[in-house]
Amino acid sequence: MKIKAIITSIALLTSMTFTAPVVQAGEGELYVPIPSYRVGPYAVGGTGYFGGILDYYNLLNMRDGGVNGMKLVWSECETEYSVERGVECYKRLKDNKGGAVFFDPLSVGISTALIETGRKDKMPIIAVNHGKTAGQRGDVFPYYFMPGINTYDEHSIMMHFIGDVLEGDRSKLKGKKIAMLFHGSPYGREAIMFMDMMCKKHGCEHTAIEVPHPGNEQQSQWLKIRKMKPDYVLLRGWGVMNPVAMQTAVRTGFSVGRLIGNIWSNSDGDVIPAGDAAEGYYAITTHPAGRVAKVIDDIVGTVYKAGKGDLADKSRIGSVYWNLGVLAGVFHTEALKTAQERFGPKVNSAQVRWGFENLRLNKSDLDALGATGLVPEINITCMDHVGGHLAKFQQWDAGKRQWKVASDWIEGDVALSQAIIDEGAEKYAADNGVKKRDCNNEDDRDNFDL
Repeated sequence: MKIKAIITSIALLTSMTFTAPVVQAGEGELYVPIPSYRVGPYAVGGTGYFGGILDYYNLLNMRDGGVNGMKLVWSECETEYSVERGVECYKRLKDNKGGAVFFDPLSVGISTALIETGRKDKMPIIAVNHGKTAGQRGDVFPYYFMPGINTYDEHSIMMHFIGDVLEGDRSKLKGKKIAMLFHGSPYGREAIMFMDMMCKKHGCEHTAIEVPHPGNEQQSQWLKIRKMKPDYVLLRGWGVMNPVAMQTAVRTGFSVGRLIGNIWSNSDGDVIPAGDAAEGYYAITTHPAGRVAKVIDDIVGTVYKAGKGDLADKSRIGSVYWNLGVLAGVFHTEALKTAQERFGPKVNSAQVRWGFENLRLNKSDLDALGATGLVPEINITCMDHVGGHLAKFQQWDAGKRQWKVASDWIEGDVALSQAIIDEGAEKYAADNGVKKRDCNNEDDRDNFDL
């Protein structure tokens, strides 16, 4: 990690209780807060993700003069993946430089805690590939966006992969024992009910096993797994929990080839620290690792060549979390452009909410951005704040220290997911007195200032 980043993080942490001065952005600027976590047990994810975002922002600023003539400006606040600190960072930064245009904390706990605050403040809360799954319903959650895949997509795709690919037929899920080793956090618990329903549908047996934060001690959990003898273990981990799971699995005699990681257990930083224990490990992914798209070469040739890259370790360029950050940067800035098409270059957070809700990226769009091969097509709508529901799988080769693609695109159980999403969204609306929008009404859909 860069010394400057460490000093900045310490300074921010020591000033958490003070009100940050409001600094006005220039007329030609758009302000984006960066609620990063560059220290602590989850730093490998935070440094990669937010590093990818900032490298993409810098590319646009240096090459294109910003987004339609508006320079992107930002300031960081260290959350250490803590909900309390994340909420405090939001409060400190939301009004900085004339007002943020959205807030992306890369944390289920933080993003969920800010759902109603975001609604009140008219601030889009972004949770790429994760979040409160009922938040897919934009008629109930107009300011909450989860572009990519949601938790239920993710776990149904993982189950389909076991059935269709590893077992040869989905019907062979019947009678299987499935354990889910999950991170002891709101993020980790989000999939428990859905996994119970998936196994009820397919005739398998599901056992959820919690690993307390941060996850560096798992011996008792794996002894339980050894006793129950599951056919597969799904790893819903984060940070240090992931390599520890692989190493402990090997020590207790469980085949890592039957340990299948979720979207936050799929990075180089998850497998490399596990060494040979990670050999044959599978993980779901919405974006491939490696220098797989022209936009990555553009970042290297423009940003890193000028010495302005965010990663101190350049070998991490093309890593899973960094690539995800670049993907997120594309989603962010294309939503800004969508809003600008309607409202002009200087947009506010309510207008950017409309931009996210109308974000459409097809193959020709991705070709023009140089993002083909990295960023999937996406189609966010009023009723679908996710916009994509497909994923592939990758398998780790410890000898070559690289991922290889292990499946084609696999679709989740959209029908089962939607039924639970609808139930959750309707209950949330009733419990919180939320007046639902009419997404079938064009005027309601086009009303940006909700």
